[in-house]
Amino acid sequence: MLKSKTEIWNLTKNIGLVILGTIILAFGTAVLIIPFNLVVGGMSGFAIIIDKIIPFEFITVDLTITVMSWTLFLIGFLVLGKTFAMQTLISTLFYPPLITLFSKLVDPNILDGVFYLADSPHSELALIISAIFGGVLMGTGCALAFLGGGSTGGTDVIAFVVCKAFKRLSSSVAVFITDAIPIVLGIFILKDLILSLVGIISVFVSALMIDKIFVGGKKALTAQIISQKYDAINEDIINRLERTSTITDVTGGYSKEKKKMLLVTFSIRQYSELLNIINRHDPTAFVTVHRAHEIYGEDWTR
Repeated sequence: MLKSKTEIWNLTKNIGLVILGTIILAFGTAVLIIPFNLVVGGMSGFAIIIDKIIPFEFITVDLTITVMSWTLFLIGFLVLGKTFAMQTLISTLFYPPLITLFSKLVDPNILDGVFYLADSPHSELALIISAIFGGVLMGTGCALAFLGGGSTGGTDVIAFVVCKAFKRLSSSVAVFITDAIPIVLGIFILKDLILSLVGIISVFVSALMIDKIFVGGKKALTAQIISQKYDAINEDIINRLERTSTITDVTGGYSKEKKKMLLVTFSIRQYSELLNIINRHDPTAFVTVHRAHEIYGEDWTR
């Protein structure tokens, strides 16, 4: 019964983190990024560019984001599989309508124009302030979604599809290229170098927030797991995380009891799922997690 309650609590907590992260991400994007046409990569960047290229008034930025979200979700489901699609489902459901809702706030007639920063008495600072705090909110939102074991999906789907086609290409490089494309296009389409450079500042702030909130600046983690259910945990690590582990014999310093310890290194996005696996099989397992400074070997940077 305890195990069932633990699983329910973990699931509820994770869903809550993904939803909260999606809300924060949507607010920062709709209120601080899109109104100033800051191309910061991702779906919002492509949507702003499409809005500038296509002159039809009914093709709005929020409509483009909605269409892109569901299109990429379907592509992810068909190409990357059910597991990846489920990780992005919550954000796909909540993000587009939240963008539309929060976009309504950027109106001089709503709430006395408190979110209409273009008409602020400090309008000369509004652009740079929006870029910085927009980056803070976007990074915070993404980090919370990652902590909940989810993903914001979006153009990451394109990156992972490309990685699947080109096995030697790392996911980090593919994501970087995918995000860089709208930023570079924005320089030529918006024809405003200052605006593009301010957008890049926002990207760096967002990346910094993800780095600090999610893993404190580290890119991977290593866990030591001592449990009587090590076989079942190891099996799930192999099948669910697609990682392997090292199993070693250990002896309790006080009890002198012989036990087994799993040593596993995993990516930051797999942290929540690993904890779920451990709790599913043995809520009383002793777990130590370390931040890995550098990792060399197969599937890791050399």
